[in-house]
Amino acid sequence: METALVVVGGTDTVLPVSIAAAGDQAARRFIEFFTANIRNPNTRTAYLRAVSDFFGWTETVGLHQLEMLEPVHVAAYVEQLGTTHSATSVKQHLAAVRMLFDWLVVGQVVRSNPASVVRGPKHVVKRGKTPILSPEEARQLFDSIPADTLVGLRDRALIGVLIYSFARVSAALGMRVEDYFPQGKRWWLRLHEKGGKHHEMPVHHTLEEYLDRYIAAAGIGEDKKGPLFRSAYLKTSWLTTKALSRDNAFRMVQRRARKAGIRTKIGCHTFRATGITIYLTNGGDLEKAQQMAAHESPRTTKLYDRRSDVVSLDEVEKVVF
Repeated sequence: METALVVVGGTDTVLPVSIAAAGDQAARRFIEFFTANIRNPNTRTAYLRAVSDFFGWTETVGLHQLEMLEPVHVAAYVEQLGTTHSATSVKQHLAAVRMLFDWLVVGQVVRSNPASVVRGPKHVVKRGKTPILSPEEARQLFDSIPADTLVGLRDRALIGVLIYSFARVSAALGMRVEDYFPQGKRWWLRLHEKGGKHHEMPVHHTLEEYLDRYIAAAGIGEDKKGPLFRSAYLKTSWLTTKALSRDNAFRMVQRRARKAGIRTKIGCHTFRATGITIYLTNGGDLEKAQQMAAHESPRTTKLYDRRSDVVSLDEVEKVVF
């Protein structure tokens, strides 16, 4: 059976065989699940990949009709996926499949959800895996970024937002110039969080200096609706009017870390974990850290608390011959 090429969230996607076989209503409902139901672009991309993998598997085992799918099939897929993916990834794949079929049930495309009774692998996280920087490494990184170039000022300001405000990289990159604003005697940041929520934070005095120098050098202070952190023209120091992408931000962080001589393998999320850990190490309160990081639960914030790493290293170093 021929499959159709559809556009989902701006991405060309091949409609799964079983969805195409179920008719126009199923195809429409499939597309609406990703475009109308899932608003976060990162979640949409992850769920689209997970669902595509699932339907790719069903086609290889001969399940070409939606009506053929039963809980035992979903369970078999989850079991197989667990041999190549982490428990977290398996749970995300299962959640995507379960949510899609819930959507199809409501749309009267299928009568029941074959994934509803399937359980994912047990996964209890007590310690985050995100690598962090020591205070010395963080200072080393900031000091290594040139402050005499526009791109250098931009990169330093962006990393500063991530570490001083505990911001997610998507929230930072989604900021407009107007999201750095005065209130009373201090300057504040308005971070664009998940689900369209806004989270406001007062600005650390060091970060205020970084942002002021970057905005002045870029000449974007009056472009209130424009993106705060902008991409550069190829490898020049000229900035465009477009926001810096997550991929480019990640590559920038990798490049800056290498030039700073930092051997720890870090990413954009490193700075969120680093900021929280340094805050707590300096006597900060866990409840306040949760509020500053815009976490729903203190358990999530606790995953970013890596103070025990330092304690463990100190204990190991006591083994002296």
